[in-house]
Amino acid sequence: MKVYQQYINGEFRDAESKEQFEVLNPFTEKVIAMAPKGGARDAALALEAASSAQKSWAAKSCIERAGYLKKMAEIIRANRDMLAQTLAEEQAKILPLAQVEIDATAEYFDYYAGWARKYEGEVIQSDNPKENILLYRQPIGVVVGVCPWNFPFFVMARKVAPSLLTGCTIVLKPSSETPNTTFEFAKLISSIGLPKGVLNFVSGGGSTLGDALVRSPQVGLVTLTGSVETGQRIISASAENITKTSLELGGKAPVIICADCDMDMAVKAVVDSRIIFSGQVCNCAERVYVEAEVYDEFMGKLTKAMSDVTYGDPFADPAPCMSSQINKSQLIKIEEMVAKAKAQGAEVVVGGARGDDQPTGFFYKPTLLANCTQDMEIIRNEIFGPVLPVVKVANFDEALDLSNDCEFGLTSSVFTTNITKMMRAINELKFGETYVNRSHFEAIQGFHAGWRKSGIGGADGKHGLFEYLQTHVAYIQY
Repeated sequence: MKVYQQYINGEFRDAESKEQFEVLNPFTEKVIAMAPKGGARDAALALEAASSAQKSWAAKSCIERAGYLKKMAEIIRANRDMLAQTLAEEQAKILPLAQVEIDATAEYFDYYAGWARKYEGEVIQSDNPKENILLYRQPIGVVVGVCPWNFPFFVMARKVAPSLLTGCTIVLKPSSETPNTTFEFAKLISSIGLPKGVLNFVSGGGSTLGDALVRSPQVGLVTLTGSVETGQRIISASAENITKTSLELGGKAPVIICADCDMDMAVKAVVDSRIIFSGQVCNCAERVYVEAEVYDEFMGKLTKAMSDVTYGDPFADPAPCMSSQINKSQLIKIEEMVAKAKAQGAEVVVGGARGDDQPTGFFYKPTLLANCTQDMEIIRNEIFGPVLPVVKVANFDEALDLSNDCEFGLTSSVFTTNITKMMRAINELKFGETYVNRSHFEAIQGFHAGWRKSGIGGADGKHGLFEYLQTHVAYIQY
């Protein structure tokens, strides 16, 4: 069994308390590693290291900082198999998807390294003669990054890469469910010559370690990918110091199926989006609105596609479509939501039960629910599992209205060949992203950001880079 240590100020060390927590393989239900259970003292040490290193790190040229990101991309690619194996094991992600995540993470470091010579300030016109007004973009300082368990390695890069590129230093807290791949990465990058304190990894509970990190006056930005409830706690904890927050929270993505769409393509895209990582993705298709005139046809094709979804050992060859849920509590939550939907009148067309045919693991069968209505909990709240509820609508206008009737606003999609409907959906859907005739998955050069309870700020691309920068305007008279 592996035993991990925190990475603080360029050194590996146990938590101050010497306490550890177990990391479980969700498929085998066996303990596979021990990780440090850090607390307030560990937070203070990591933040002090990051704070002490930030001034000299920011003083380096941007192209020099980018060089370290390129080294990180190289070392990830050189250790692809080990990292993918570690990732698949700690979260029961099927191995091909784990490999995609490792590859995307390396690409992400390379992508942001490419911004070194691209991000710019501005020259602003002055009202006064003999005056220049210059707007500089400068690092926000020390960043605290809090990562989720569903894409722990990629989201780590999403926070580390722009932090380091812009001259910030960072303390990153991986999820206690999935710290292993992050700590393996810490081992790898300890040999690339990164200055001490620039990048620190600490693990522990959110109410202890996490709270101490977020409340510190040394922090310029807290960036979280996680639940609405965690986001609310971070906003409250960071309020005392008016610390900037960038939060990607929950989603309840609607899918609109129009009568004129390419039906086979829509079915495939919806199913792929719903079952990726066993439905545990914030931008997954979470609810489907189908125009009445094609409802029966669509449901027939969707029923077959969902029935064909396989599940099982994440390391099997050939790989199944999906594997286990992350833990037992997540499994129970899904089970309770489906039971409540059935009690409210939803019809289970496919699945609707635990995957008890597997010898171990927290499995829930791929599930399709018909006869759903807008007032049901399963339509209104995030499922985070392989369950797809479908609502029949009279027309496109009703689909738009019901899609927007939601507390969340992360992603959405529409399937149509009608340009007017495409443009209306893009203009009228109140979501940070709208996918047209494709599955739900963003690009690293875009901007992944939600509306309403789906978050504040965002990640990726130029606008994601700006989250880590603050402006400084100089008025120069001569």
